[in-house]
Amino acid sequence: MSLLQSCNSSELIENWKNPEIDVFKAEKVLVLAMTNDVKNRELFEKRLVNQLKDKGVNAVKSDVFFNSDFTSRPRTEEELGALERAMLSEGFDAILVSKVLGAEDKVTLVQSYRSWDKSFNGFEDDYYSSQGLYVEDEEMQKYTVYHAESALYCICPTKEREIIWKGAIDVTEPDNDRKAIKDYISMLVWALEDQELLIIGAPD
Repeated sequence: MSLLQSCNSSELIENWKNPEIDVFKAEKVLVLAMTNDVKNRELFEKRLVNQLKDKGVNAVKSDVFFNSDFTSRPRTEEELGALERAMLSEGFDAILVSKVLGAEDKVTLVQSYRSWDKSFNGFEDDYYSSQGLYVEDEEMQKYTVYHAESALYCICPTKEREIIWKGAIDVTEPDNDRKAIKDYISMLVWALEDQELLIIGAPD
């Protein structure tokens, strides 16, 4: 299922949910941000964990398992399997993973007089407001769109590990990293709540 939804600098581009799952409530979910930027990783996980807890979700930051020693080198499938078993023994039954997949540079015309939502009384108004398009030195604005993804996985002991939900979120270059993280998390939490995943009804 695809769904376009925007939240300031973030936009939900793709929204897929396992068709065999209607509602999913985890007993304990691990929140993992995959990035080599330690500062932003800690900020992202802390903010997301706090927002999920405010919604009644038992969420924990990833550093209890994914510390600097663990992430210092690529891990084998056997090592990851052992990690999942360790998570299960600690009561985790879900993991929410977020990561940036890539970036794309964009260019747009900066025209305060031009807007899709603007209506004109006639041709004269339209032409008068748009004639700056003929100017060769029209001001250009460059910006970057970051393509990110979040996925919710079940690590339930009674069945095979499986993906529950996946969402693709584009983040338009904001003024600072903190704002980007805030907007992304707002979009992510909205999507999870909308799909009745983790966040089920009002918290106690």
